[in-house]
Amino acid sequence: MNKRTKKVLLLPFAVLSASFLVAAALVAADGLRDEVHPADVAIVPGNTVERDGQPSARLRARLDKTLELYRGGMFGHVIVSGGVGAEGFDEAEVMKRYLVSRGVPEERVIADGGGATTYLTARNAAELMKRNGWGSALIVSQYFHIARTRLAVEGFGVGPVYSAHAEYYELRDLYSLAREVVGYGAYLLRRYD
Repeated sequence: MNKRTKKVLLLPFAVLSASFLVAAALVAADGLRDEVHPADVAIVPGNTVERDGQPSARLRARLDKTLELYRGGMFGHVIVSGGVGAEGFDEAEVMKRYLVSRGVPEERVIADGGGATTYLTARNAAELMKRNGWGSALIVSQYFHIARTRLAVEGFGVGPVYSAHAEYYELRDLYSLAREVVGYGAYLLRRYD
């Protein structure tokens, strides 16, 4: 194979790689740029619960950011959403207990145990919001997860949707960011009904 043929074959790979990197940068920038405004409710997607039943450091960061914003009067209610992880705990119930044990009134926290995916979290949150007459939402998650979560929540008719990222970073974020680029593309093609 000559050099010209190699260049022609490598061009699509280079374009695809550059596009992926630009998309990753846009997802990260969007998530790191908090858009905090008063909202009717916060939506906090679940994450890993440790074997001892405590929120993982990543999940705790989401909950601590939620507490900070709740205490600052940014919203009056919180929807915590998740599924039952490999450790056997209902993420939503663990999240609710964490918030209530730190001063959020129990009646202000709605646990959605059916939010095993971002799509299900968004669908269930939109339904809960409609039932309670809430219009605006503030998403609290890791920076790389904000764009896809907002896309899904807006896809189910919620708006306006604001966001704040949890202040927790780890090397695993590189994998998570790459996964979110692919996930965002897939969510652009999803139906929201």
